[in-house]
Amino acid sequence: MGAQWKQAGREANAQKKGQMVGKLVREIMVAAKLGGAEPDGNPRLHVAVEKARKASVNRDTIDRAIKKGAGLLDEKIEYETVFYEGFAPHKVPVIVECLTDNRNRTAPDIRRLFLAGQLGQPGSMSFFFDRLGVVEATHTDKSRDPESDAIEAGAQNVEPLEAEETPEGSQGARFLTEIKDLSTASNWLKAAKWNIVASEIRYVAKTPTEVSESDRADVVSFLNAIDDHDDVHRVYVGMK
Repeated sequence: MGAQWKQAGREANAQKKGQMVGKLVREIMVAAKLGGAEPDGNPRLHVAVEKARKASVNRDTIDRAIKKGAGLLDEKIEYETVFYEGFAPHKVPVIVECLTDNRNRTAPDIRRLFLAGQLGQPGSMSFFFDRLGVVEATHTDKSRDPESDAIEAGAQNVEPLEAEETPEGSQGARFLTEIKDLSTASNWLKAAKWNIVASEIRYVAKTPTEVSESDRADVVSFLNAIDDHDDVHRVYVGMK
């Protein structure tokens, strides 16, 4: 599951904009640190920059974040990636990915959020997820066969994107790869005229939990509280 649990319009809320920009800038820095400063050769950075542009992050901020992440400035990037695991309400497994410059601050905050959530609790969730490369992409040719392209790109599996994630007149697909094949698959799909909207390593739920509509509200409330934390970068949820 991606971010479909988020409330409609949540990311567009004015009071969330500053927080969202901060998270986008951190993603650019980390992407540049891991894969270099050239978006054309760094799929994760390319996607991060496009998201920042769509969110109206100014060009100078984007360029500075790239240079800082790639080590081209005197300032050094100090963020590290830290994962926290636990159950959301109704036994929905959750893995929280944070980008933080102080794990001693972040860890107790995330722990408190788990304990404050109704039935939320920390614990190991790795059993419920696979660690995979994920490429989400759309194509304007609706007759194109994503399964054939998945084979050519070296992906292990492919599934359709949700309708709300696909522009009108296009088709969308989520390509799942081995981690080592992520960059190769992303570059092949880009060359085949797929518009890459995500290219990253994720935790993918093995068997998502079925949750009733009434219980789903509890889960979404908990997830939103987690997502609101400044250091939280992504939330992986094992829920249909």
